[in-house]
Amino acid sequence: MGCGNTFFSVLITFSVALITYNILISANAPLKQELPGPSDPSSGLSVDPVIKMPLDRSRRFGGGGGGRRRLFHTAVTASDSVYNTWQCRVMYYWFKKHQNGPNSEMGGFTRILHSGKSDGYMDEIPTFVAQPLPSGMDQGYIVLNRPWAFVQWLQQADIKEDYILMSEPDHVIVKPIPNLSRDGLGAAFPFFYIEPKKYETVLRKFFPEEKGPITNIDPIGNSPVIVGKESLKKIAPTWMNVSLAMKKDPETDKAFGWVLEMYAYAVSSAFHGVGNILYKDFMIQPPWDKELGEKFIIHYTYGCDYNMKGELTYGKIGEWRFDKRSYDKVPPPKNLPLPPPGVPESVVTLVKMVNEATANIPNWGS
Repeated sequence: MGCGNTFFSVLITFSVALITYNILISANAPLKQELPGPSDPSSGLSVDPVIKMPLDRSRRFGGGGGGRRRLFHTAVTASDSVYNTWQCRVMYYWFKKHQNGPNSEMGGFTRILHSGKSDGYMDEIPTFVAQPLPSGMDQGYIVLNRPWAFVQWLQQADIKEDYILMSEPDHVIVKPIPNLSRDGLGAAFPFFYIEPKKYETVLRKFFPEEKGPITNIDPIGNSPVIVGKESLKKIAPTWMNVSLAMKKDPETDKAFGWVLEMYAYAVSSAFHGVGNILYKDFMIQPPWDKELGEKFIIHYTYGCDYNMKGELTYGKIGEWRFDKRSYDKVPPPKNLPLPPPGVPESVVTLVKMVNEATANIPNWGS
C-alpha cells in the first residue's frame, strides 16, 4: 500500500506540475479546442445559450418525432460516510423511479465510491470503487477527490452511453430527465456565485489569454452537468490538475474557498473549448427556490428552517427543520414530520420524497 501511495503521489505531483507549466508558460499548450463554444457561429445555435428548452425537443426527447434517443449515464461521486451513503440511497431510489418514464434519456447509473474499498451497498447501488487521493494531498478539502475519482472511472469503466450526467448525492430527481445537451455543448445549471469576470486576474493563472476572453468560462460547477463522454475524458484530467494547482495557490484558495473545485471544472471545460447551455430549469435549491415548476432536480444543499407559522427562519434553527447536516452520523428516520402550513411547495415535496424513499428502501437505517 505504501508503494501504491508513493506512485500516485509522484504521478499526480508530476501531472500538476506539467499542466500548470503548460497553462502558465506555454502559448502552445497541447490541450486544443475541439468542440464549438457558445460564441462559435459554426455551432448552429439560434438562441442565447441561456434557454428554457432546446428548440428540437420533440425530435430529440422521444416526444413523438421518432428521433434517436441519446442516452446519458448518471454518475455520482461519494465517500463511504453514513452522511453520503443515505443520500446516495435516496438519490438512486428516485433515479430508478424515473429512469423509464416519458421523455427519459436516462441510461445507466454509477456511484463512484472514492473510499478505495467496497462497502455494504454494492448490491443495492451500481458502484465503481475509486482510489482516494494520497493522504494529505486534498489538504483537508475532500471535494478534491471528485475529479480524481472521475478520471479513474472514465479510464477504467465500460460506459455504454455517449453522454454523462454528473450529479451529487444530495440530488433528488423529480421527473424523467431528457438529454439537455446538444450541438457539441454541455448542459449545466448556472450558479449565481460563480463569477469568472469578477475573478479574472486570479483565473488568468489557469486560463491564459490565448484561450480567449474570460467570458468563455461559464458560471457553472461540475454538477449538474450533462456532457459528451469523449469531451469529459478530455476535461477530467485537466479538472483534476487545475483543482490541485488552485488549492496549492494561496491567492486562488482564498478567493474561491469551498467552491474552488467548481471553478476548476468551469475553467477546464472552457480550456478544452466545451461550452455549455446554461439551463436554469435543471434544478431548484430550497428554501430559496419555492416552486417546483418544470425543474428536474431538487438540490437540498441548504437547511430549511421554519416556525410553526410557515415563516422561514434561515440562520436560526426553526421549530420545524430539515437539514441534511442533522444526519451526518445516522440516516434520517422514516416518516419525517411534514412542514407546517405555509411552507413552500419545494420544501414540502422534498420531505415527501425523502419519506417515500425511506419507506420503500429495504433495511433503511441499518
